[in-house]
Amino acid sequence: MDQLHFFSPVRISRGQGHPAEEIDSVAEAMMFLRKWPTGRRGPVYQCALNCCSAALSGQMSAEEARKAFTGFARITRLLDDDMALPVPGEGEVRVHALRR
Repeated sequence: MDQLHFFSPVRISRGQGHPAEEIDSVAEAMMFLRKWPTGRRGPVYQCALNCCSAALSGQMSAEEARKAFTGFARITRLLDDDMALPVPGEGEVRVHALRR
């Protein structure tokens, strides 16, 4: 697998009536971010952009960049509903009962 491809795509949804878009790699995420309106570029956008840039230069893994891009998509409410569920191992909270 190419180092810059995501393990699983990030699905972007622009609302009803629009097909979901799958972002499969760091390069695709960068293209998406560069098209983002200038007036809506805040700290979460900048973080995702920085992480994708770091991944492209080999300073970060593609999966770390994917997590930042997924966070951006979630905050901007573009993350497809199917992607909103937690992925095991990705910030999953586990509750364990104490045995007596």
